[in-house]
Amino acid sequence: MDKRPGGTPISENPGRMAQRILCLALLAAANHPAPAFTVAISAGAPKSVYLQVGVGTFAGLYNSGGTPGNNPTVNKVSVAVAAAAVGNGAAQAMTTDSTQTNSFYDNYTFCTVPAQLYIGGFYRTTGPGIGTVSVTATVPASMVNATGDTIPFSQVSWTSGGNGPLGDSAGQPFTAGTFTGGAVQTVGTIAQNHWAESCWTFSFSNTTYPAAGTYTGRVLYTLTAP
Repeated sequence: MDKRPGGTPISENPGRMAQRILCLALLAAANHPAPAFTVAISAGAPKSVYLQVGVGTFAGLYNSGGTPGNNPTVNKVSVAVAAAAVGNGAAQAMTTDSTQTNSFYDNYTFCTVPAQLYIGGFYRTTGPGIGTVSVTATVPASMVNATGDTIPFSQVSWTSGGNGPLGDSAGQPFTAGTFTGGAVQTVGTIAQNHWAESCWTFSFSNTTYPAAGTYTGRVLYTLTAP
């Protein structure tokens, strides 16, 4: 167990219903080893979940009694691939238009923008327990340009990390992965009565030869509790 500045004890284990959307607008990334941040929170009424991907809204901070709000912002992760580099197999670093760097848990500066995208939230119940909830991503088969050309979503992957005082590479609650086009996939879990967060760094594998254009696609992230 350790503490990060301004926070409470963290562990290496992985308020209300919310859904957030990520819009992917074309196309890879650097690894950022860092500590996971999951922290136990007190049980309490009402039973609630909160999910934030990118920019969110919170009244105050959770560890000082703050409460979450809804935020309609749809953040993008994107990159422009130079014509000479298209399809050469060299992964292309993606950047985000999100400005979210600090955690609403304790205001700790956890993510680095534009390189990383914040993802986090909590699962709180009215009593103790050892359950978990999953965060899923609903992924289209492809990204599409204005003339109907496509790029498979499986060309996009991400690493998972964050800024922390330990500088280690503990397992993240929202793990690294690759999109599975045309599927619903689990991208992370939150333990009962816990707050969890990670920072994702996206990349485009750049192994296809698509026609010129701007390709877009939207992934819907959902957290639900029984």
